[in-house]
Amino acid sequence: MENNDILIRLRYALEIKNKEMAEIFKLGGVDISVPEVIQILTKVDEDDIENDNQLKCNNIMLDSFLNGLIIYKRGKQEPKPGQPNTPEPPVPNSANMNNLLLKKVKIALALTTDDMLDIFKEAGIHVSKGELGALLRKAGHKNYKECGDKFARNFLKGLAIKYRE
Repeated sequence: MENNDILIRLRYALEIKNKEMAEIFKLGGVDISVPEVIQILTKVDEDDIENDNQLKCNNIMLDSFLNGLIIYKRGKQEPKPGQPNTPEPPVPNSANMNNLLLKKVKIALALTTDDMLDIFKEAGIHVSKGELGALLRKAGHKNYKECGDKFARNFLKGLAIKYRE
């Protein structure tokens, strides 16, 4: 699933306005204006490639948006006394953004595992706790499972059903 599509679906599910989108990007460390947000959220027809006004969202921009969403929903986390302020490692271009999407939306919305299972159930897909745990693990862990586009799409669909009722 393309990053632009992820942002479009996430925006719809959480009912985020264009101005708020720009603010969330800024909280994540990427300075994007409202007209640029509109360009990112513009859907492009596959037949109309010449009229491509869409601004492509790369992995770094999506990661910044998700980090900004966490700050927007939960507030900035201050480092604990005596703990160094370590920046997050950069996201490689080949990273599976679907796993990152699940992890960071879970944090931003303060979802429990049961909440996430309910969201998947709303979308009509059954996921076990073990499967969900494998999707939320760190890449490289022996039980890590890459999140496919179908899972990510269904998660965003369930999120829209739950939050737009």
